[in-house]
Amino acid sequence: MTQAAYHKPVDAPVRAEVEPWKQAERTAFLDTLHREAKRTLLEIGAGTGVHGRFFADAGLAVVCTDLSPAMVEHCRSQGLEAYNQDFLHLDLGRSFAAAFAMNCLLHVPRPELPAALAAVRSTLEPGGLFYLGQYGGVVRDGPWEGDSYEPKRYFSWLPDEELLEFAREHFEVESFTAVDVGMDDGIHFQSLLLRA
Repeated sequence: MTQAAYHKPVDAPVRAEVEPWKQAERTAFLDTLHREAKRTLLEIGAGTGVHGRFFADAGLAVVCTDLSPAMVEHCRSQGLEAYNQDFLHLDLGRSFAAAFAMNCLLHVPRPELPAALAAVRSTLEPGGLFYLGQYGGVVRDGPWEGDSYEPKRYFSWLPDEELLEFAREHFEVESFTAVDVGMDDGIHFQSLLLRA
């Protein structure tokens, strides 16, 4: 279902303005990468490549992956190196200094999340950094009726401590922040900086 929702021709206006709080999140990660002289980045679930383009424009060598061939082609049209790969099979034949995943691993069913995190970990150099950001703070498991995509996408939102438990199985947690993005019912954005 999730792949079908994203596997559509990509329209030109997809590079809409990125929300200010997302800009702040990726800028903070970029600042950390510059401070540590990290030069290579794997973006997982890159979508249209808007974040990959941001990091590439800042001087990083970026490789994008996405489950949707249409999104991969759009990334390539933006001048980005991109490959059609899913979270569990990140086989690129090289390692990266950093990885970035914003609002994509929330589509991984809870039982498969440890394997997805292990796959991300396997792409990183020792000491590599991984930015993991997604909506959560509450339990949501399954298609979301409020979703504007057709077919409805699968979501797996996790409480903070559960997401942290999964992360600690494969990474050191450098920081965790619950970002208030103006949603109700305890929903917020979970921002994690993880180290391999």
